[in-house]
Amino acid sequence: MTATPASSHRQTAVLRYALTFGGIAAVVGLLAYGFTTDPRKIPSTLVGSQAPDFELRLLDGTVMRLSDYRGRVVFLNFWASWCPPCRAEAPLLEVAWREAKDRGVVFVGVNIQATDEGARRFIEEFGITYPNGRDTQSRIAIDYGVYGIPETFFIDREGMITYKHIGALGAETLGQKLVEASRGIVTTEGRGGGYQSVR
Repeated sequence: MTATPASSHRQTAVLRYALTFGGIAAVVGLLAYGFTTDPRKIPSTLVGSQAPDFELRLLDGTVMRLSDYRGRVVFLNFWASWCPPCRAEAPLLEVAWREAKDRGVVFVGVNIQATDEGARRFIEEFGITYPNGRDTQSRIAIDYGVYGIPETFFIDREGMITYKHIGALGAETLGQKLVEASRGIVTTEGRGGGYQSVR
């Protein structure tokens, strides 16, 4: 039996509608999955890789490059003055910095999504003495795949990221990961309490 032009046109129309509906359903499904996925569950591809180099103007006006600290362990912390978990971990970070700074470790704070005034007030309020600067264009945060704050990267003496921590750090984890970074030991990323999504 031969198909008539009307039935062929009908089959084409049905196929076109099915493909259109299927495509729309697939896009909606992907969007729904993306909007419900916690960014903290997306593993960082940077752990075990060289840390992206960057230049940062510090709040004291000087400029530092990450590569300036090659040969030292680097604790790189992304934070904002309005972030409750950042505020909660700030005293711990300052104490840890004071204990570790004479052992070949440097702490660097990268402020994102806050005003200059807010960042300076935060530093003053918590008596922070380690280098801090503002990532005004969020370029450093993008290079490091930062989805929220606080996020912290531990970098060994060769410039390799050994660990990424999402959320507020505890003293035990901080100390353990500094020791591991000093030995070049790479471990899977971890998560702590409190986290503020910035995307």
